[in-house]
Amino acid sequence: MRRSVITATGSYLPERILTNEELSKMVDTTDEWIVSRSGIRQRHIAADGELTSDLATHAAKAALEMAGLAADDIDLIVLATATPDETFPATATVVQKNLGMKGGFAFDIQAVCTGFLYALATADNFVKSGQANKALVIGAETFSRIIDWTDRTTCVLFADGAGAIILEAEEGDGTSGDRGILTSHLHSDGDKHDLLYVDGGPSSTQSTGFLRMEGKEVFRHAVTNLASVVHEALEATGLQTSDIDWLIPHQANKRIIDGTGRKLKLSSEKVILTVHKHGNTSAASVPLALDEAVRDGRVQRGQLLLLEAMGGGFTWGSALVRW
Repeated sequence: MRRSVITATGSYLPERILTNEELSKMVDTTDEWIVSRSGIRQRHIAADGELTSDLATHAAKAALEMAGLAADDIDLIVLATATPDETFPATATVVQKNLGMKGGFAFDIQAVCTGFLYALATADNFVKSGQANKALVIGAETFSRIIDWTDRTTCVLFADGAGAIILEAEEGDGTSGDRGILTSHLHSDGDKHDLLYVDGGPSSTQSTGFLRMEGKEVFRHAVTNLASVVHEALEATGLQTSDIDWLIPHQANKRIIDGTGRKLKLSSEKVILTVHKHGNTSAASVPLALDEAVRDGRVQRGQLLLLEAMGGGFTWGSALVRW
């Protein structure tokens, strides 16, 4: 069976760090209030003139370097973002140009915080079908550009960053012991639009708009949906929660991550946590967390990783990966 194997990771965070203390001077909030409700202590903010494509390009280059590949070795770029450089063309094509990649094809996917899981599943299917042999999958965001900095309920949560992986085709036995993407599961529910959205766009207001969120409702749905989609992945492969070596969740809120872990009866020692220093980087958060865990040696060959995320739409999804 043809499998998509993750052979490298990369990430990039803007230089500027915005602490809770600094935020408390901008809006009516405190470090204690932010930490108690989200677990976030700081976040990275893109510099003036620093674009989503710039962040994505840095992360892509780091992944290519780890894989020992050149840009022209890549057949496909799938970039997940809710904050593209422009309405069109796709930000992925800007990254293609920045990398000097002359062949292949590139496009964006928009599923907000679940974007990386949607991009991963899409690239996986291109690789499994034989339409691509090597794919670059990126999650990149400049959420600071769509934040209402007077709204203390949202401006303390979101941030900027990018993460990337390389997928390469390998032959497997078709069992859960194979390396690579074992299964992926995606969902959406458009009825929940008003709970998390941006109040602008080319067709509606001809403006970018700002992020709006009903935090309590998002929290309630998140814990239920994320635990459900994790069980879905395990049932599809015949594996158990005890088989998971690492849960790599969307880094939205520590309370959501802790709640999901409890529902799954997973030890906190098996959960990769970066939300305290990165904030919610939307589509970038899962690959950012994965890259950190790979580079510091926690993720080892043969281990089972469970990736999951939920975002506006609502969208949610999971992927079970053998490293």
